[in-house]
Amino acid sequence: MIFVLYGCNKDTTVPIPSAGPNSMMKETFPLKPSSKLLMEGVYTVNQGADFFGEHVVIKWNRTGMSIACDNGKYFVMQAGHLDSVIFIQGYWRNGYGDGTGLASFYISKKEGGTMIVTGNSNQAITIRGAYGNGSGTTEYPLVLTYQRPFSDKVKNQNFYILAHRSGGRTSDRLPVSENSIEMINFTERLGSTGIEIDVRLSKDGVAFLYHDGDLNIRLTQKGPLAGPPENFTWEQLSTFVRLIHGEKIPTLEEALTFTIDSTQLRFVYLDMKEKKEAMATVIPIQQRMLERARQKGRDIMIVVGISSTDVLDDLMTYPNYQTIPSLCELTVDDVRQVNSMVWAPRWTLGTQNSLVQEMHGEGRLAVCWTIDQVQWIQEYLNDGLFDGLLTNYPYIVAYYHYIQQ
Repeated sequence: MIFVLYGCNKDTTVPIPSAGPNSMMKETFPLKPSSKLLMEGVYTVNQGADFFGEHVVIKWNRTGMSIACDNGKYFVMQAGHLDSVIFIQGYWRNGYGDGTGLASFYISKKEGGTMIVTGNSNQAITIRGAYGNGSGTTEYPLVLTYQRPFSDKVKNQNFYILAHRSGGRTSDRLPVSENSIEMINFTERLGSTGIEIDVRLSKDGVAFLYHDGDLNIRLTQKGPLAGPPENFTWEQLSTFVRLIHGEKIPTLEEALTFTIDSTQLRFVYLDMKEKKEAMATVIPIQQRMLERARQKGRDIMIVVGISSTDVLDDLMTYPNYQTIPSLCELTVDDVRQVNSMVWAPRWTLGTQNSLVQEMHGEGRLAVCWTIDQVQWIQEYLNDGLFDGLLTNYPYIVAYYHYIQQ
């Protein structure tokens, strides 16, 4: 019966196009880190601007190369070289809808390939190729030319692009489930440099990742359990619940261990969904993981989130609570009371530059949540002083961040 229930699931994914056995990438060699840096920057779209916009931003991440557009479209790509020709292959996706397709490009020797491989010239790069729709052939031309490197403002700013629900929402029909190890592994391809994860406690006191207040078919496959997840032991949750794409619900310790050991993410915001008596369980995990990061030489912030007065009161019951790395969504007075490292106001309150400057003057960071509209993303980046933005669309924040002059 359980297997039958697990098998009943609605379509929640936009399939990822793949070149399959015809992929050219298996014949190429990896690019050196210095070569990757030469490719990063702002490019003009010479052909394909009607679909992808007039400019795109190219940025390398841990797993490959991302291309971000100003209209919600993005590319997830792999790149390698064969002699002095650069080959780039992957897919594009419309983050606002279901549009997707294959993409295949190259950089010839004379149009930047030799320079990228050897590093012995100026950055005169032209990327030529084509894209398709769905699993169809790449029939529509796309040509990009290198315009400029990232500005000194971008290079010198330690700005965090924080992705909601461990990297992306299930409702956006991504190939992996929110609040999963698989999503944490995936999100850097979208431009994320940090994540927010939702923390709950099981009936027997195990901290795990899950957003909603009940087990439902929005986030999980049909199964034998129903109701609030905190009504069940960890063994029950681990055995009988599968996320929408079949993954297990991870414990907080599993998620943080993977983030530290297997990603380059630099910021983790623990959104405490349990309002009372959770800090005594979560903070020791946070402390062990911060020590693990120090031992591995990882520059990463892991902060417990304070979203309500109940959570604030819970933190204040913990010994030496002012030494605990925390992020406070409440007032700046509350930030000071518990000595939070980060102030995180809601985006609807405005840029609040004077208060952000006060926080900076006290050695604290300020990030804003959860901001998705292009107009406001632009305003907060251009006119605000925040150190990071939490968003459901990290590729849009990435575009407008890296394109800043």
